[in-house]
Formats: sequence, structure tokens, C-alpha cells
Amino acid sequence: MVVDLETTGASIRDGSAITEIGAVKVRGGQVIQEFQTFVNPNSPIPAFITILTGITDAMVLHAPLIEEAFPTFLEFCGSKEETVLVAHNAPFDVGFLKGAATQLGYTWPNYPVLDTARIARLILSREEVRDCKLGTLARFFNTIVKPTHRALDDAQATVDVLHGLFERLGSMGISSLEDLQGFTNRVTPEQRQKKHLADGIPSVPGVYIFRDGNNEALYIGTSRNLRSRVRNYFSSGETRRRIRDMVSLAERVDIIPCATILEAQIRELRLISEKQPRFNRRSRHQEKAIWLKLTNETFPRLSAVRGSSSLSDESGWAGPFNGLQEAQYAIEAIHEVVPLRQCTKKITVRSIPKDTSCALLDMGKCGAPCIGLQNADAYSQHTMNARELLHVNSSQIEVHLSRRMHDLAQTERFEEAGEFRNRLSSFTKGASRAQRIRALATIPHLVAATPITDGGWEFICIRFGRLAASACAKNNSAIPEVLSSLTLTAEVVVPSEEVLPASSYEEIEKLLSYLETPGVRLVELDGQWSLPIFGSGNMHTQFREQKSAWEGAIPLE
Repeated sequence: MVVDLETTGASIRDGSAITEIGAVKVRGGQVIQEFQTFVNPNSPIPAFITILTGITDAMVLHAPLIEEAFPTFLEFCGSKEETVLVAHNAPFDVGFLKGAATQLGYTWPNYPVLDTARIARLILSREEVRDCKLGTLARFFNTIVKPTHRALDDAQATVDVLHGLFERLGSMGISSLEDLQGFTNRVTPEQRQKKHLADGIPSVPGVYIFRDGNNEALYIGTSRNLRSRVRNYFSSGETRRRIRDMVSLAERVDIIPCATILEAQIRELRLISEKQPRFNRRSRHQEKAIWLKLTNETFPRLSAVRGSSSLSDESGWAGPFNGLQEAQYAIEAIHEVVPLRQCTKKITVRSIPKDTSCALLDMGKCGAPCIGLQNADAYSQHTMNARELLHVNSSQIEVHLSRRMHDLAQTERFEEAGEFRNRLSSFTKGASRAQRIRALATIPHLVAATPITDGGWEFICIRFGRLAASACAKNNSAIPEVLSSLTLTAEVVVPSEEVLPASSYEEIEKLLSYLETPGVRLVELDGQWSLPIFGSGNMHTQFREQKSAWEGAIPLE
């Protein structure tokens, strides 16, 4: 049985919940039954999840709660003797299902599990597919149903991917479940030979660094339990081909123990940016991220730029965006409501008499400052309006584009409606990220706390969007001493006129994710932490729900 879930976040441990379940029963290569249901997560769906999946709060409002949906799903699955669960990135889906079983008091049947992503990494080469994402494999195997980040569609696409993988496996002499499980649980000779590199590593949170014989960093990672995580690289649980190649080159593993897992994650980001390890893929090139900004000219225009060094709050900016196309959609969204010039020419006193206007003047989408029909004072109002859309109030764009999208859909001009949907989605995502980043990056000092499993507290200190220190108090009596030490020993962060004066956008978003986790308390706050009421940032409903609880410092007793 192939299963796929949609959820409100990345892990059930951080309070995320299931929003949709899709499953397809397959026997002898034929689909015999399908299952699909929305699930009411009993909490708002974050805006970025809605943008990704299309699932809104309204769609799940009257859906069954997990208490009702889960027993029905288990009945559909059947017994572990007759069912094998298949999923793409199975640890994610199975992890949520096991978590739901635990929460509801059910005994998880321990179905045999196959992971199509893991199988694909073992049998497909980089020459065939650039990665093993479901969308990439669906295109490679030309699946009938294309993945859409909706549960049933993705499950149906995974069925075709599974059959495509089976064809490859058959030529390798793998014809049974036992054969396949043995194939995916292989340990390479290099992994066996290097297993001693994990000896002596403690079971604490921290960062690990694989290094080669020249002391160059090959791979940097983080874990709550360094010993367990590093040992896993030398077991059958590690199936990524590039990581196995990395292990074969590794000569030693260095570790950096950390007080908290958040500190470890932040150190990992900084080290990857500094060391540029060749086997890490993410976080290596934050300076190449795409941002949107108003240019610093007499007649400013919107421009997509790489890196945050040229951004200025005085002009206006948004981002980062997931690629140049997304930034261009956001620019087009702003042009829908603000008649900024769209030409890239430099407008000067000498150029105005010689220049000619473009078609945008006749369309009423530009006042033609290039030929002198609009002076700098009149044009500055458009600049102010664009800055307000980006930083303060984006409702005009959301109302205008939503209306245009609806009108086009009503007349069955769906392709054009899709363009407006893309513009609205890209603008909302980019402006929202910028507003949230800006809000935290301007706070001089913030201390937050979260309870930990053994009855103690975990504290973090953030200054201008940078993690300045972290510490743990094992019991309530140690809290005053730990807080005092945390504040005194925290890194001194000097403010700057730059948009991200002390940090990177990935670090700030990692900190925001931590602060928005249920159970986190705000202990100290120097300055103001707020988002504009009508800004795109308020589409992050999870943050909005918690904002009322964070109006002031909550003392710990």
C-alpha cells in the first residue's frame, strides 16, 4: 500500500499535525482501492504550507479530527501480515503515523516499510536524475499522475515510480520483498573500515565535521545525539551515494558539543558558510539568494538582486525568493497596483529631452519620468506606495490580485488566472519572509526559554537576529544564576545600518522557527517585536496565534 501525508510542518515533535491522508492499495501491479481524507489539525495551517499544498483552513474546517480519521485509515491498511507500506521519504510519513498512534493510544502494527526515495538513490545514477525528489522521479518515469503536494495525487504518482523502480530491480535479480530489504540494507566495505571513527563520541547535542587526510572539511552536520548520528553513517541506514563517497574519503570526525540543539544548528549554518564543505548542499551559498529591492535612484525601480548587502530599509526590499522567476512574479504583482517605471535606463537631465516613452505610458502603467512628464516629487509618491506594500500594508495587492484571479477564472481564462495566482503567491511569500526577518533582526536583546524533558529549562539569547548564547538550567533553583550568566557571557553584537547586520537570513529563520515552537516562553525583551497588522507577515498564522501570549515578558517561577 502506497501512502502519502500532508502536514502543517516538518515534525510531529514540534507540534505539527496531519492535514491530509492519501493511500493507494496495489496488488499485482493493479490499483484495487484508494483512500483520501482531509484531517482537521485543530490549529491554523501556516501560510507557507497553504502556498505549497493549496490546503487552506477552510478546506479542513469540517474535516474529521485525527481521532476519527486514524482508525479508519488503520482499517484501510489491514494487518501487517498482508500489507507493506510504501512511501516517498518514508521516515517522514511513517513518523507522523507512528506519532498519531502513540498520541491516540493505538499500537502501531509495525508494517514492513519501503522507501522509494531510498531505493532510487541506490539504483539511479546522477546522470539519469539530478536528485531523487518525487517530482524528479515522476518526470523520469513519466508517471500518469503528476505530484502536486496533495496526498492522493502524490500517492498515485509514487505507485508509478515504484513500478518503474521494480523494472530496474528485476534486471538486478531482485524479485522478492526479502531481496529488496537486503539490497537496501547493504553496508559498503568503506563503511565497515571507517566505523572506528565514531569511537569515543559522546551522546550530547552538537556539531560533527568529517575531515579528509588534508584536514579539509568534507561534510558538516548536527544532531541531538552525536554518538548515535555519527555511528549511523557507518551502518545500513545510510544509503545516500554521495555520503557513502564522503565516508570513503574521511579520515577523522571532529565534534563540537553544544549546550542546546539550537546552538548546534546555528553553528552548523555558520560553519557550512565558512568552510564550504563539498558534500554539503544546503546553506553553502547564502550570498547568492535572490532578493527584491527598490533601486537607489532619483526615479527608483524594482530590481531582483543577489545577496543582501545592497538592501536598504530606507528604500524597500523583500525576500529571499526561491529563484529569479519567483522574484520576477513578485515584481509583476507590485506593478499591478503601483505605476513604477519598468525600464532599466538611467534617467538624467540630459537624457530626458532625447528619450522616447514606451507603451506603458499609453496603458496608464507609468507616468513617463523618462521624457519629463513626471517630476521627482510626483514619482516619489509611487516609491512610498511600493515601500508601504513591501514593509507595512500589502492588503491592496492581495485584494487586487485576488479579484483579478477570480474574474479570470469566472470567464474560464484559467491560464491567465494562474499567472495572477503565481504573482500573489510569490509576493506574499517574499514580503512575509522579509517582514519576519526584519522584525527579529532589529531587536537588541531577547531571551527565550523552553522546558526540556528532564524537568529543566533551555535558554537562548538573541541579539540583532544572531544567536549570542545558549544555556540549560537543570532545575528551577538554577534559573536565576543561569540567566545572569547567559546575559553576561553572551556575544556582544554591534548594530549596523545593514539590513542583516549581524546574521544571515537562514540563521534568523532558524531562530524564528524555534521561537514559534509551542511551549517557548519569552523571558526578556529589549525593544519591540511586532509585525504590521496588514502586512504579509501576518499570513503566518502560527506566529499570529502566539503573538498575544508574547506581549510582555513571561517570568519563570
